[in-house]
Amino acid sequence: MKIIDGKELAKTIKGEIAEEVKALIAQGGKTPHLAAVLIGDNPASQVYVGNKVKSCEQVGFKSTLIQRGSDITQEEVMEIVDRLNNDPDVDGFIVQLPLPGHLNEDEITLAIDPRKDVDGFHPMNIGRMSQGLPSYLPATPYGIMQMLERYEIETQGKEVVILGRSNIVGTPMSILLSRKAKIGNATVQLCHSRTTDIPGHCRKADILIAAIGRANFVTADMVKEGAVVIDVGINRVDDPSKKRGYRLDGDVHFEEVSKKCSYITPVPGGVGPMTVCSLMMNTLKSCRGEVYAKN
Repeated sequence: MKIIDGKELAKTIKGEIAEEVKALIAQGGKTPHLAAVLIGDNPASQVYVGNKVKSCEQVGFKSTLIQRGSDITQEEVMEIVDRLNNDPDVDGFIVQLPLPGHLNEDEITLAIDPRKDVDGFHPMNIGRMSQGLPSYLPATPYGIMQMLERYEIETQGKEVVILGRSNIVGTPMSILLSRKAKIGNATVQLCHSRTTDIPGHCRKADILIAAIGRANFVTADMVKEGAVVIDVGINRVDDPSKKRGYRLDGDVHFEEVSKKCSYITPVPGGVGPMTVCSLMMNTLKSCRGEVYAKN
């Protein structure tokens, strides 16, 4: 069994990005600029956005953080989005999800200029991705694709099972791995809350990707010997023995499953760092005009 170390891989890729940024600036190019909009006081969101700001510093990006209280109106959020859309110095921006319940996430996502949608959630980027055209890939799937490629994990002709059909992870992941591409050409099954016999499907998987949001859902009896297991879940589990009163568990029971698989991602330190890294890669693409030509 080998650990897919997302933390170390993200460090390597950030180093590569930092070198590319230095070269870009040396050639007279602009400094890539990523902005983040953080609304409310969700602790997890605050940590995620903080990591993104820190990552920008590490790779030489300019970063802007716009924070607003949870009482902000839909109109005020749309004004912020419009301002960022029209700021020529901002190459990409994200509106951190989830948003307070009174805000319309779909309307906000649709309002983001696809050319600056470095989260890869806009329908135009999802459509381009589906057709194999240049696009900003959704950050978590992009990070997983990097893991598979850089650890030289074969996907062609493999049976892939994905647990969870969210627009953020499961659905785009199923599209990417079924495409005709170097990391792709797999036979993909997408399981969800209405799937019958999920354990039976999982046992057929050469590559199992768990993004179902249930702590320790995948147990050893659900995984075949030698499978590759990618754990996307980050679940807070009460644990009085911890100073903060909880621990972070993935969707996979690591202690059990790690004894059967060939590769596995830990939680934390697996997919999470790669998600942040993917935002950096998308922002650099935007700055260079690799997906949409600069005006």
